[in-house]
Amino acid sequence: MDTTTLKIRILGDPVLRRKAACVKKVTAEHCEILKEMCRLMYESSGIGLAAPQVGISEAMIVVDIGSGLYKLINPRVIKREGHQAIEEGCLSVPGISIKVKRAKKILLSAIDETGSPVTVKAEDLLACVFQHEIGHLQGKLIVDYANFFDKIKIAKKMKSLKERPKSAALPKAQTKSGKLQL
Repeated sequence: MDTTTLKIRILGDPVLRRKAACVKKVTAEHCEILKEMCRLMYESSGIGLAAPQVGISEAMIVVDIGSGLYKLINPRVIKREGHQAIEEGCLSVPGISIKVKRAKKILLSAIDETGSPVTVKAEDLLACVFQHEIGHLQGKLIVDYANFFDKIKIAKKMKSLKERPKSAALPKAQTKSGKLQL
């Protein structure tokens, strides 16, 4: 795959709803995809990005909340503790934010880009971002967490995103609003 053609997919793109396949063996192509995902995440002022968001149905995520970059393959949460609710945005659902309840602390296992196993302990914002990106690997989006009233409020925006021509330019991430762009 030519990674220079990767772009962030928007609500309505079927790849966002597919369950991502596990990576059986890490290749140079996977490393190149992770590198390009990082570039796109930073360029879009995001703090996390999952492979399905760039059209690739493989279990890979990149995360950087400002305390260091994580490039993880086949991540899965193996332990959860506590609860938190944070207003989340998403690069694949621009202009929409939803308060999502997630675990406050997590322990996750994955492999890194060298194929080595890693475990990561995360809490607060970092735990939220990991759970958000892992959700993308399962075909979930923040709109799936919306309550009845939020669904009514965002219905028009969701419809316009789904009907957007594939060639339409995306708005820049709204980071100054205080909403997380994951």
